[in-house]
Amino acid sequence: MSANSQFRFGDATGVGSMPGGDAREAAKTVTGTFEDFPFLPELPARGPGADMIGRTAGMLVELYARVEPSGWRLGDRPGRDTKRARSWLGEDLDALEEFTQEYQGPLKVQAVGPWTLAAHLELRNGEAALSDAGACRDLAASLAEGLRLHLAEVRRRIPGAQLVLQLDEPSLTAVLRGQVKTASGYRTHRAVDRQIVEQTLRDLVGAHTGGPVVVHSCAPDVPFALLRRAGAAAVSFDFSLLTERDEEAIGEAVEGGTRLFTGVVPGAEGPLSDPAGSVMGVRTLWRRLGLSPGLLAEAVTVTPACGLAGVSPGYARTALAHCVRAARSLADNPE
Repeated sequence: MSANSQFRFGDATGVGSMPGGDAREAAKTVTGTFEDFPFLPELPARGPGADMIGRTAGMLVELYARVEPSGWRLGDRPGRDTKRARSWLGEDLDALEEFTQEYQGPLKVQAVGPWTLAAHLELRNGEAALSDAGACRDLAASLAEGLRLHLAEVRRRIPGAQLVLQLDEPSLTAVLRGQVKTASGYRTHRAVDRQIVEQTLRDLVGAHTGGPVVVHSCAPDVPFALLRRAGAAAVSFDFSLLTERDEEAIGEAVEGGTRLFTGVVPGAEGPLSDPAGSVMGVRTLWRRLGLSPGLLAEAVTVTPACGLAGVSPGYARTALAHCVRAARSLADNPE
């Protein structure tokens, strides 16, 4: 489902993580700021199980993980870490449900994608699941089923929502390049074949038939073409990390109907430019690529550059509101 004409995305939204540990406050901020494209906030400051890896590990079906000193490790049965992750996710859903009564429109939920999960979840021997092709397959299948159940639960709670699934894949480029370190730290796991990476993502995207999938990475060298082929309806990225060699792939993505979630508002604390200044680079890129200015509002959703877990609650509120104003500037003055 890549044609945007089939789905109305909002003009601005957040990436996922928010500061602090108050689920109600986060849900109130998000729904109050993004009236036409809210998202389910993540609050990693609460500790293990609220972090992105632990949260998604808690969604897995028939696979369980626990916290070890080195990170999250797969085990035989659900322990307190799995229970904690599921409990916090339930708390977040309760809060979002409270603030989305009668809501109708796009709603984004986030989970870690299969390759970043394989790079960060350890097998019993302490090595990343990435080291074992069979483990990667099992993990992707478990994730697909876990996400199906999770999305069904969100739909039950917020029946008017049109769900957008965001797969967070910050380690995808490292997986493709063989840059993920082994447990010893002295070597790296070999690169995974691009066709296997693409097929795994395609299978997961295909399993989510209820709406579009956006893949997010705030790492450099996002593989735009691979993600498009895998069926992603949108790609979310840190706009400041783009280089000239990304431009052709971006032009092809836009012309092929792929939406861009442009991370233009800094994810680190600091002064913000005026809203028009925040999207000036997007307009400039558009002109360089020879794309129609009229396509801008159709093709772009404005977001922060990355998650906002590390900033103050005040800056997070300001940054999210700034995304909305910057998107309005883009729509009002596409030239």
